[in-house]
Parts: sequence; structure tokens; C-alpha cells
Amino acid sequence: MRGALHSKRYAKFRERLKAARLEAKLTQTKAAEGLDKPQSFIQKSESGERRVDVIELEDFAKLYKKRIGYFFGKT
Repeated sequence: MRGALHSKRYAKFRERLKAARLEAKLTQTKAAEGLDKPQSFIQKSESGERRVDVIELEDFAKLYKKRIGYFFGKT
């Protein structure tokens, strides 16, 4: 799956990841604290510099109070 990190689908996912954080009214720093990660983890996840795995996504969803489907455009 070449280029999957920069695919349109992954770009949409990243947009929703950031939107969820903003809807939760969290800065990158506060989100990182909630996940016990460095701020750069949030920045790189949102920018696409690093890929989010399914376990991390579950942690994001819990912190942001979203269902997993939200990140894929499902309500």
C-alpha cells in the first residue's frame, strides 16, 4: 500500500483527529499529557509524520470522548 501515509483517506483521518482534539478543547500539550506522551507525538500524529496505530486511536477516542467511527467520517 504505497503512499498510504499521504493518501486522501489518511489526510481526512488526520483532519478528524485534529478536529476531535479541538472539539475537546485541548491543546496539543494537554492532549499529550492526557495520553502520557510528549507534545511532539500529537503534532506528528496530526501532521502525518507518524502513523497512528489502532491501540493509539482507541486512546485518542477515549481522551477526546469520540467513537472510533468518528475518525473515519461515520457518525
